[in-house]
Amino acid sequence: MNVPQDGRDLIRRLIPLLLPARSVLDRTPSPWMTVAFTYQGLKALGVPQESLDSFAPEFRQGMAARAAELGDVGESSPDHWEEPLGRPDVHIAVATLAPDQASLAQLVERARQAQDEFPGVDVIWRQDCYQLATGRTSFGFKDGIGQPVVEGAGTAPANPGEPPIKAGEFILGYPDETGGLPPMPTPDVLGRNGTYVVFRKLHTRVAAYRRYLRERAADRAEEALLGAKMVGRWQSGAPLALTPDRDDPELGADPKRNNDFGYRDDPRGLKCPAGAHARRANPRDSLEDDSVDVRLHRMIRRGTSYGPALPDGVLDDDGADRGIIFVFAGAHLDRQFEFVKTQWINDGIFIGAPQESDPLVGPRDGTGTFTVPRRPIRRRLRDMPPFVVTRGGEYCFAPGLRGLRWLAGLTEESR
Repeated sequence: MNVPQDGRDLIRRLIPLLLPARSVLDRTPSPWMTVAFTYQGLKALGVPQESLDSFAPEFRQGMAARAAELGDVGESSPDHWEEPLGRPDVHIAVATLAPDQASLAQLVERARQAQDEFPGVDVIWRQDCYQLATGRTSFGFKDGIGQPVVEGAGTAPANPGEPPIKAGEFILGYPDETGGLPPMPTPDVLGRNGTYVVFRKLHTRVAAYRRYLRERAADRAEEALLGAKMVGRWQSGAPLALTPDRDDPELGADPKRNNDFGYRDDPRGLKCPAGAHARRANPRDSLEDDSVDVRLHRMIRRGTSYGPALPDGVLDDDGADRGIIFVFAGAHLDRQFEFVKTQWINDGIFIGAPQESDPLVGPRDGTGTFTVPRRPIRRRLRDMPPFVVTRGGEYCFAPGLRGLRWLAGLTEESR
């Protein structure tokens, strides 16, 4: 059995199933597939060591090795991750997305048939995920609103205050926001048009989240408000920055308005707390007077759900595994995903609250706090348990089509 050759032959069989970027940009609903590799996977394929050494150090180390820096400790540590996530035997990740179940099943079956032909390649993990019937996350919030627009993609920004981001922030081989070219793996054919992909499986403790709010709210209206303060948006997607006192479902459903805002006029966080999840992940114009350029830390993010939804009103955990699959794409693992995760999500120094982490997804041991600014006296939520637990993750590299063809054509002599 020639395991490296089987892997290369599998890539060759998968390439015809992939769509070029231009066909995705036309926004016609269609099934698509992405193929990405871990460092160990590239090594197993026979990528020369000189090329392997040219990848970002975070990618070479892998997410599990960087768990402590990322805040994946305690229940979220790799010791408790779902096998085989974070292990050296994870080599290739194949992700498929489709507008309906039938086309998804057809594409997955074609990939499975290709894999079956090569005994040196085993499927060791699979995760089914989907959009919940509500169209929201397991916590009940509309998601995926504040995505950056890539320069040259032909899409008008939903937030006029954020011009399109340079393509080099997301795709290797092009100028980024600094005006330079990001470090790119070699050879050029492998690195150009590739991107780093961060995969995270996050278990959500929905019942604990609901109980926490219920126990601290006088009524359902205050319960909804506290939840919105933690997230930075109402469940409909309407931002607190535009409607701080009550939900506005029409605003939340309007893509031309629900991302058109900033935080500069709310420095104290009276409308949207500076520590709210959405504001931490994307501070927008609130840091313009500081030394941080927010545009250097933007990522393309996609999230979807796994597991059954917890029925409305249920406050007790039913034992089901449910949560969110997050995928981040960018050209800089260090100053995009890792910076945002460690400096903005896990740490409260940049907002003047060094003892606080993100109220929704931040790491906690049950002693965390979250400050809600208000007049005349701020409110501080205490003893916050962890609402999200990391079940696993990987750092991957997704080559462009030319890079995939190069990988498929590797031989023992080229190593």
